[in-house]
Amino acid sequence: MADENKRDNERVTVPSPLYGEVKVYQPMTILDISKGGAQIETPFALQLDSLHDFRLSLGERSIVVKGRIAHCHIGELKEGTVLYRTGVEFIEASGHVQSAIAHFVEALNLVQKARRAAAAPAIVEGQIAE
Repeated sequence: MADENKRDNERVTVPSPLYGEVKVYQPMTILDISKGGAQIETPFALQLDSLHDFRLSLGERSIVVKGRIAHCHIGELKEGTVLYRTGVEFIEASGHVQSAIAHFVEALNLVQKARRAAAAPAIVEGQIAE
């Protein structure tokens, strides 16, 4: 049974090491977002001008968008961990992705405007008696 080959395709040994990369999604916090990009926070630095795929959970929708790292700096120390603030410029976004981001940003703007209006003190007109 030890000689049984369970693979559908034969593997070939390479004469010298071949190198590649693996894409791994890491958790991040989205601090703010616009149609053109986002500011994120991560426990690791991202290289300036590097390109990455970002999976964003926008309410009930989840999208993947390619982004370019516009800036990255240390944001703060939290519980002994360095947190990096990174500016991401969305690039090569499909129409579907652009639409999802635009709708999400518009919905956030409406909610925030409603909260500000509810929290604003009422303006009462009047006169001061002398």
